[in-house]
Amino acid sequence: MALSIWESSAIFAAGVGAGTINTIVGSGTLITFPVLLSTGLPPVTATVSNALGLIPGSVSGAIGYRAELKGQRRLVLRLGAAAAVGGLAGATLLLSLPATAFETIVPVLVALALVLVILQPRISRAVQARRERRGTPVRADGGPVLFGGLLLSSVYGGYFTAAQGIIYLSLMGMLMNDSLQRLNAVKNVLAAIVNGIAAAFFLFVADFDWTAVLLIAVGSALGGQIGARIGRRLPPAALRAFIVVVGSFAIAQLLLR
Repeated sequence: MALSIWESSAIFAAGVGAGTINTIVGSGTLITFPVLLSTGLPPVTATVSNALGLIPGSVSGAIGYRAELKGQRRLVLRLGAAAAVGGLAGATLLLSLPATAFETIVPVLVALALVLVILQPRISRAVQARRERRGTPVRADGGPVLFGGLLLSSVYGGYFTAAQGIIYLSLMGMLMNDSLQRLNAVKNVLAAIVNGIAAAFFLFVADFDWTAVLLIAVGSALGGQIGARIGRRLPPAALRAFIVVVGSFAIAQLLLR
């Protein structure tokens, strides 16, 4: 589809914004997806084009957080397996289920994730105190509950991706004893895996718009570096507040679509 200079500029700008937001917290799809729809792309084509275009942004954000990823290779490999399987399942569902399949449950999932993000420090202290009373060792990888939760979240991520990062952060924050910045670094890698797996699948079986993909790809790669610079400087309280603000906006937009 031929895009005007204004449409191309809007898609590129949306890609920059999405890459920035995704690296800091997630929900960048809520910026790019409406812009793609406004150019006349069908919903599924827009979703596929968006998923393909956001891959460089996810990789760029993960590279920007490389210092926080040190010492987390084993964790990333374990959780990355869940992200890969879930992402492929979600991509398959996108092409077989109605476009409105997740519309009802997604705002509820995001709202629950935000509550968990807000309460995460208190929940972590309570969980740690309980472990100390029982003498239970801390699972550095979050255990099977986190693996299963991320697997299901990645199914949703492969389907649509909006607010996927917020759900990841809430699960890891509740089940792991680590700083929010280090968890955010892992989140960026998992998002890159889900987008990459889904995109590889879409390349062979789905329609997409190459112009839109390239514009979002360049924009999101730039945004990933911007987001890493901003996000890594935010103190935990400020990062948590930013997550809540973006998540609340995401819920409102999902409900009003």
